[in-house]
Amino acid sequence: MNTTQQSNEVYSENGIVYPDNVMLDLSNLKKVYPTPKGDYVVLEDLNLQILKEEFVTIIGHSGCGKTTMLSMIAGLNPISGGNISVLGNPVKGPGPDRGVIFQSPSLMPWMTALQNVLLGVNQVFPHATKGQRQDIAKYYLHKVGLENAFHKKASELSQGMQQRVGIARAFAIKPKVLLLDEPFGMLDSLTRGELQDILIEIWNKEKITAVMITHDVDEAIFLADRVVMMTSGPSAKIGDILSIDFERPRTRKSVLENDDYYTYRKHLIDFLEH
Repeated sequence: MNTTQQSNEVYSENGIVYPDNVMLDLSNLKKVYPTPKGDYVVLEDLNLQILKEEFVTIIGHSGCGKTTMLSMIAGLNPISGGNISVLGNPVKGPGPDRGVIFQSPSLMPWMTALQNVLLGVNQVFPHATKGQRQDIAKYYLHKVGLENAFHKKASELSQGMQQRVGIARAFAIKPKVLLLDEPFGMLDSLTRGELQDILIEIWNKEKITAVMITHDVDEAIFLADRVVMMTSGPSAKIGDILSIDFERPRTRKSVLENDDYYTYRKHLIDFLEH
């Protein structure tokens, strides 16, 4: 599917008409933190539409509000102004329509890998049988390569294995939108590459709308349909958007061998250096 192709069907929200394939809509988004010296504006007049089944990566300098924006989409951080909606429904707090993978997987250390994934599955699928919920959790643990670690406690797992559990947990609740906050930022380069491949393999099958923050230009290009570049704060907004036109499914080798890769890379680095 070409995710940049607009549908002819529309829906209306507050008198504004959108294509029906917009999954996530950020409109005039603003985030302000009060300080003793006055308001500190993190984000201002930020507008972004993300389509169904699209994978978008977001890059920008530290402190530009990327994580703040993601936490607002997740419903974990109140909105100061503007609107965020998923399929036209305003975000008013956390919900199972949005799965989150954090930089640190935040597992319950005394629980097993299976129990950690079941925490979300049990909440989202309360009417399924115990066996069905177990099957869902085991399926996604298998997809991330942890079929031999179902019953290992999270505290016994390496950092990379814990992040695999985090990926399985997020996909297992079948969210409409997957939010990823630098999920591989704390991992070594080899583990990082392995988990990028696992993430994109599952995403190719599930086709969940994904929004991922990264500081890694190569990661941003490899994973995304579009790379969103944010201006530096305060009052950060969208500075530029780059469409990545590699075919899917894509491999690291095919991406690196494509001449456009180096053009994309230069574009992103030039933006970040100015």
